[in-house]
Amino acid sequence: MADRKEGYAAVIAAPFGRLGIHAQEALTSIDFVSNRIPLQPPRTLLARQVCAQLKAYFANPRAPFDLPLAPGGTEFQQRAWRALRRIPSGTARTYGELARTLKSAPRAVGSACRANPIPIVVPCHRVVAANGPGGFMGATRGRAMDLKRWLLEHEAAV
Repeated sequence: MADRKEGYAAVIAAPFGRLGIHAQEALTSIDFVSNRIPLQPPRTLLARQVCAQLKAYFANPRAPFDLPLAPGGTEFQQRAWRALRRIPSGTARTYGELARTLKSAPRAVGSACRANPIPIVVPCHRVVAANGPGGFMGATRGRAMDLKRWLLEHEAAV
């Protein structure tokens, strides 16, 4: 959970809390923020589009995202994040399955998922361990895993 108080193009309410959105020419990050961060209407056209598409997703987990993205990251992270975007809503892949697709290792996939700055839109929550939910945002329990479970249940991928 992030608590940056400035620089958001929008802060919106989500079914599980609040999301802080960084979007100017492209969406660069979505942060899970505490309820202490005040809601903020979109300040840019792109932020309005991001908010609208997130709200559509919360209403219908099959709603697609069609946004310009600029998450930064290494070449491998970029490849991994593109692969994540190909996992359909309502399904999950294991770290191992994704690693085989990327000709990499499961730990490398986990590291790319952990470094993903645009959760939900780049659905790292859809990657699970072979024997359970795995982790989310570098955690294997607590609030982060509650968020992952909510997202998977919302998509009926559990």
